[in-house]
Amino acid sequence: MDIAKCLTLIDLLCAREFPAAHGRTEHGESGPGYHIAALQTSGDFWEDDGTAREETAEQYEADRDGLAERLTERWGPAQYFSLYGVLRRGTEGEHIEEPWAGLSNHIPDVQLWRVPERDRWVVLGVSQWAGELPFQLLGIVTETDPP
Repeated sequence: MDIAKCLTLIDLLCAREFPAAHGRTEHGESGPGYHIAALQTSGDFWEDDGTAREETAEQYEADRDGLAERLTERWGPAQYFSLYGVLRRGTEGEHIEEPWAGLSNHIPDVQLWRVPERDRWVVLGVSQWAGELPFQLLGIVTETDPP
């Protein structure tokens, strides 16, 4: 993983205006109040016996933690936030704002930093929709407070 490129992309997303409507972007997706970028994407695991998936999961968590160290140098210690409760509340019918509602479907927990000069949150999480699908290290910038 190229940490410098990831930091540059996060800076770009922090500076970019949020769109009025949800849509795809060159780095992922954006919507009212948020940008989501795939900083890194693995291959899939359709032919895997489970070994490569486990190794990839560990590598993506290590990559997230390495990038988190650099963000901590900028904005102080990360807050750790479990999205399990967000997912549960959403499935029970509570309205959860985006990007949190969508993220809770495929990311178990996130690290986040408040960027006071931009009045935004920067969020890192490792996504995997299902056992055979690729992992993604996601960088999220949002003005919506965590629920």
